[in-house]
Amino acid sequence: MSQTLINLEELKLGAIIAEDILVNTNSPIIHKESKVTRELIQVLRAFNITKVPVALENVFNRSEEEIKKLTEDKEVLIQKEEKTIVNTSFVQLYKEAVDSFYKEFVSWEAGMKVDVAKLRNIIMPLVEKAMIEKQVFSLLNMYSMMDKYIAHHSIAVGIISGAIAKKLNFSSGQITQMATAGLMADIGMAKVDPKIREKKSALTESDFSEVKKHTIYSFQMIKDSPLLKPEMKLAIFQHHERLDGSGYPKSDKMNDVSVYAQIIAVADVYHAMTSERIYRAKSSSFKVLEMIREEGFGQFNIEVVNKLIELVGSLPISTSVLLSSGEKGEVVFLHRDSPMRPMIRLSDSGQIIDLAAKRSIHIESVIS
Repeated sequence: MSQTLINLEELKLGAIIAEDILVNTNSPIIHKESKVTRELIQVLRAFNITKVPVALENVFNRSEEEIKKLTEDKEVLIQKEEKTIVNTSFVQLYKEAVDSFYKEFVSWEAGMKVDVAKLRNIIMPLVEKAMIEKQVFSLLNMYSMMDKYIAHHSIAVGIISGAIAKKLNFSSGQITQMATAGLMADIGMAKVDPKIREKKSALTESDFSEVKKHTIYSFQMIKDSPLLKPEMKLAIFQHHERLDGSGYPKSDKMNDVSVYAQIIAVADVYHAMTSERIYRAKSSSFKVLEMIREEGFGQFNIEVVNKLIELVGSLPISTSVLLSSGEKGEVVFLHRDSPMRPMIRLSDSGQIIDLAAKRSIHIESVIS
């Protein structure tokens, strides 16, 4: 490939990088044959790279492509400027959904039947909006509150389950079923003694035995509904099962656990661990994703986990983050095999740290 060195400031959008670019890293920060984008230029600037090897045949005649890319970049900038408005809109929709679900939950405590159609209509607008405004996935746990926690958790699990189903290329009908099943997985908690459900300390063994019955109660509450497919009813019953047989209620393992249950399981444990609870503090989304992938190996479906990581853990270049060290910075480079541990340029010093190498530090949260 014929090439030439181009000054960074003269680099054209759409040009092709002629060589791997390494900067004190084991793998390239930019790979050979990458197409130049505005984000790629930001990475080069972050690493103080002033000259770039570019394929000679791609230096010229890029005007049409450049115009197209500039238009796309302008749209991205507009979207960023509107981010607060978008998030406010999502939050409003989310709050309304939480309130609506909680009213239903109170009615179930009183013995009323489950209205599956109403629940489906509560969750689907949120799933559809979240798949368009994907930044909400990294902020979802921040919306959760201890007050009405069961409603917050159920809404979040429904959103995440539906989104994972979409990432797995499920049909539109399956996505709707999956989101609705995720939303309904814990409805059986309405039949658990409120004194246990709302206990302000860690549960005793006896308490936990009662809580574990909620999967059975959930199934009993929806088993006669014609609006939910049999495989989704099974997923609700099995969503606390684990592939290694360590779950409940039947200690099923591997192929005996429905793939739909495996999706809800990942969504459920992720949101629970990243949310504030009465008896423990919430954990970083990025730390929890690592724990699910590494410590939960053998318990959870790795393909499902990876789809969740794509939704939550892969941050765009220039995303502002707070680190567990208390420092603030921005994402300048993503590792393909470890997107949750990108390279970060610290705001105060300008120093670049590689979280993949510095394992003692992790991303605490995204700064919106």
